[in-house]
Amino acid sequence: MASSLAGRAGSLHHQIHRGSGFSERWMYGEASTSSRSEAARVVFVRKFKPATIICQSFSGLLKEQEFPGPRSACNPFPAAPLSCSDEWWRKPSHCLPTNLKADSRIACVGFSGNSAAGDFFTPPQVDFQKLTPSRPSEREYGSQETPSSRGKEGGVPVYVMLPLDTVSMNNQLNRPKALNASLLALKSAGVEGIMMDIWWGIVEKDAPGLYNWSAYKELILMAKKYGLKVQAVMSFHQCGGNVGDSCCIPLPQWVVEEVNKNPDLVYTDKAGRRNYEYLSLGCDSLPVLHGRTPVQAYADFMRNFRNNFKELLGEVVVEVQVGMGPAGEMRYPGYPERDGIWRFPGIGEFQCYDKYMLANLKAFAESAGKPEWGQGGPHNAGSYNQWPDDTRFFHREGSWSSQYGQFFLEWYSSQLINHGERILSAAAGIFKGTGAHLSGKVAGIHWHYGTRSHAAELTAGYYNTRYRDGYLPIAHMFGRHGVTFNFTCFEMRDCEQPEHPRCSPENLLKQVVLASKKAGVSLAGENALPRFDDPAFEQIVTKSRLQVTKEDHSQGSSEPMCTFTYLRMSQSLFHPDNWRKFVPFVRRMAEGRKSQLSDDDKRAMESCFHAIRPLIQEALAASV
Repeated sequence: MASSLAGRAGSLHHQIHRGSGFSERWMYGEASTSSRSEAARVVFVRKFKPATIICQSFSGLLKEQEFPGPRSACNPFPAAPLSCSDEWWRKPSHCLPTNLKADSRIACVGFSGNSAAGDFFTPPQVDFQKLTPSRPSEREYGSQETPSSRGKEGGVPVYVMLPLDTVSMNNQLNRPKALNASLLALKSAGVEGIMMDIWWGIVEKDAPGLYNWSAYKELILMAKKYGLKVQAVMSFHQCGGNVGDSCCIPLPQWVVEEVNKNPDLVYTDKAGRRNYEYLSLGCDSLPVLHGRTPVQAYADFMRNFRNNFKELLGEVVVEVQVGMGPAGEMRYPGYPERDGIWRFPGIGEFQCYDKYMLANLKAFAESAGKPEWGQGGPHNAGSYNQWPDDTRFFHREGSWSSQYGQFFLEWYSSQLINHGERILSAAAGIFKGTGAHLSGKVAGIHWHYGTRSHAAELTAGYYNTRYRDGYLPIAHMFGRHGVTFNFTCFEMRDCEQPEHPRCSPENLLKQVVLASKKAGVSLAGENALPRFDDPAFEQIVTKSRLQVTKEDHSQGSSEPMCTFTYLRMSQSLFHPDNWRKFVPFVRRMAEGRKSQLSDDDKRAMESCFHAIRPLIQEALAASV
């Protein structure tokens, strides 16, 4: 069964560009519009030819229109302008109305201080597949040379994530003695640096525009003392409610107060359940936070970070990962674990029922001449813990592939990409010239990947099906801003996954690698769950080379991932048995070795282990 699944999933790469999506093969350039009801003439970035789409006009007549640009009949809400300015949103013209699973819950125990149904109607035949833009004659985006790039034959630097609660809610370092010993041990193992979450809910906790970076400055200077680089994550989400969350760090109190007054500021499912992990993208450009929009608040936070750490950017802080959703990932909270709402491998639910998202959908549908499609999400898409074949929307021949299904999924996914575009456009302007490069994280949703609809990916906002590549548009958007594509599940193998949900993390990773190469963006990786076993480390070493085609393997022409970030530093990592496996893994990654270490190398490694054993013991003792 596993091999047949891999075969079926692997075959999708030959079909991937036969789909019907609006945006996966083209990108916006400049556009001018004479009125909202008229189609915009698009000047594409290179030699793109305007495509056509048959749309229902407001008068009820079918007419052929030139494919619209950022603001048009079929896309009334534009993506962010292709400018690096960090002030663009302030202009009114841009306003927009198993066991491993259990392990992930205890990864940080040593450091935490505690144990812690049919479519709305039968739609008329509207040809949403008549979209045939020509491919550009040359690659649109060049690979971004990052501080970690080491060439095709080079190694992959390894970073280690710090515990989520490294900085307390009182803006102080938790267990500084353990941190000192741990960072020194990581450096002795050959680790390149550390990744740390910089929580919005801690730094700007007390009042809007009042920032306190004191604990993070102490932490970054500690990393500098030991010669470690830093990946700083701008964490605009709540900690708590996701896989591996071992503590609770809410959004800033003043933001929570605004949400309490107006619950539509957060994502909402069809039953009216609110998700408080992250602000809804529907209010991105509305002044709902004491006169600022959420995007302005995120940008002000990043700008203040830049100003306070400018002497360390590029030298110590080499990467800024920009959070764009729950768990810092660019996605909707389609599979919330809190209170048992969702359980693996459920399909999740669409998160588009706050009043701002509904207004956006209504305007989108009306502009496309389909007002009846703008009343809400599909009512036959099931519930969080159902499987695709349990629903009329996601099953094999379901309405996900109907004209209405394509319309809704294109809207839902394009809003997510536009959200990322707005934030990354601001971040690119803020950090330009600092020496720190940007990254964005995309979730590795591998369950139900072997089905036609890829339901779990769709509810999270990735319009990826057997016939449509949902990751290439994201890669292109990242490429427009020089952002590294960060992806997870590098440690997973198909043969380890349960059979019936048709999981395929390996084929998902292959698709993402191909998308990043096609878009010319750098790819970075993480493991999805804490692992300390040899098969997981071996899988990461193998997949780090990003050799997914026969040509890659035969010619060795593929450049490896630019960095790998290991999840996560914990008491378990420093256990002698785990440490003995982790150190050789780091060395193999850093040196670009695909083969196992020689006997001589292993003896040298064992001698090194004994030499630093007191340090490991100190780290263990201090973390209790």
